[in-house]
Amino acid sequence: MKIRRLLMSALLPMTCLCAAAQQGEDNTPAKGDFTVAATLGYNSYTEATALPGNLTDYEAAAFATDWSKKKLTVGFEAGYFVSEKWKLSLGGGINFTHNPGYADKPGTMTPGMSGEDMVGEIPNYRAVASQYSCTYNVAAGLDRYFSTSVKNLMWYGGVRVGMAYSLNEQKYDVWTAMGKSVGESWSLRGALTIGADYYVMKGMYVGASVDPFAYTYNMTSFRPQEGLARLSADSSNFAILAAPTVKIGFRF
Repeated sequence: MKIRRLLMSALLPMTCLCAAAQQGEDNTPAKGDFTVAATLGYNSYTEATALPGNLTDYEAAAFATDWSKKKLTVGFEAGYFVSEKWKLSLGGGINFTHNPGYADKPGTMTPGMSGEDMVGEIPNYRAVASQYSCTYNVAAGLDRYFSTSVKNLMWYGGVRVGMAYSLNEQKYDVWTAMGKSVGESWSLRGALTIGADYYVMKGMYVGASVDPFAYTYNMTSFRPQEGLARLSADSSNFAILAAPTVKIGFRF
């Protein structure tokens, strides 16, 4: 249902605009034009969360790359028309997050206490980890545009290649923490894409796209304690009709 609403929200305005502007001027792009667009879709991204550094056993799992399990994300896309029919594009995003850490505050509770022994005792406050996170994704594409019978409406087919990376570092200020814990994940993605853009005016357009076929490879790694070897897991994902995306853009 989310996917259907996403596509309908893009196609209905385009249909109305097309019907209203059949007799308008030609707003289609020309060689040398630049475009910048905001996108809303299931973009290629990844994430990682470091594991606690004081466990006795660890297990790794690759980050899920199935696009239908991801949330909608906002991104950007810049493009350049090398000719009237061919367009190069580049898009992505980056995030940095820092969470300060806090030391633990021991109470009077001790392991094994229960029932009446706990009455009036002060609970223990666990330490808060100091964390640093960095996530980014980048994608490049090449599209071939085709004219339609509807004025200012063009459809296109092309290819996309992209990479996403995520790093999370945690460190607890307690004696049981064996140094810094690190979680790291990266994905490589390749896809065929089709879409349509409607040029509302000379400097503005709306569009929608979907990937008929996409392949994503992911590697997720953990180092729960300093000095330990990496614990890794990977995955390969094949998708049909993946990553529906809508966009609104401007042409210069």
